[in-house]
Amino acid sequence: MGIVLGKITVEMPKHEVVHTGAGYEVRKYPPCVAAEVTYDPAEMKGDRDGGFTVLANYIGALGRPQNTKPEKIDMTAPVITSGEPESIAMTAPVITSGEPESIAMTAPVITKAGEPEPVAMTAPVITADEGGKAGGKMIMQFLLPSKYSKAEEAPRPTDERVVLREVGERKYGVVRFSGLTGDKVVKEKAEWLKAALEKDGFAVKGPFVLARYNPPFTLPPLRTNEIMIPV
Repeated sequence: MGIVLGKITVEMPKHEVVHTGAGYEVRKYPPCVAAEVTYDPAEMKGDRDGGFTVLANYIGALGRPQNTKPEKIDMTAPVITSGEPESIAMTAPVITSGEPESIAMTAPVITKAGEPEPVAMTAPVITADEGGKAGGKMIMQFLLPSKYSKAEEAPRPTDERVVLREVGERKYGVVRFSGLTGDKVVKEKAEWLKAALEKDGFAVKGPFVLARYNPPFTLPPLRTNEIMIPV
């Protein structure tokens, strides 16, 4: 019932609020490790969130983890999507593959090598449309739990489409809202936030992303959503 009523019980990324504006705030997020997939929605029946299944399989959310241990990784919130590429500070991208390694969608549980090991997954899940063009390829990311400070510490994916990256420290201007996240609403919120940030002297460094904290069956009025713009 907590899920339906909007209660968020999974891990969320830690952040520091560095500025509070009129209706928004600016946050600073520490470095983290992300699992990333690039895909064409047209090859997934037009599903712009089609990369979710690929990443969910990597962490073991839908069955046996598709990583080399296998090790399960817990799912976290939010899921972050974008229709345009997002500027993200990254270091040493690592593309890995190997034998199945399980990752659970709850608190991490470490077991002996070779046995399924729940690995806590964190948020956000980031998706971006390469080039910002309709019908273009999308990029989706799951931010892994904070226990992974380096890409090489995370379970190695067996699906070659999954890439592990180290994401650097970043700042976002953020506005929170509830309800559905249709294109019109998201666009209006993003335009409002961009104008508010620039009015207050912040330099926008890239396109917005949409952060969704609840599963789709949560009652719309009780959902937590955020528009995030890098500054």
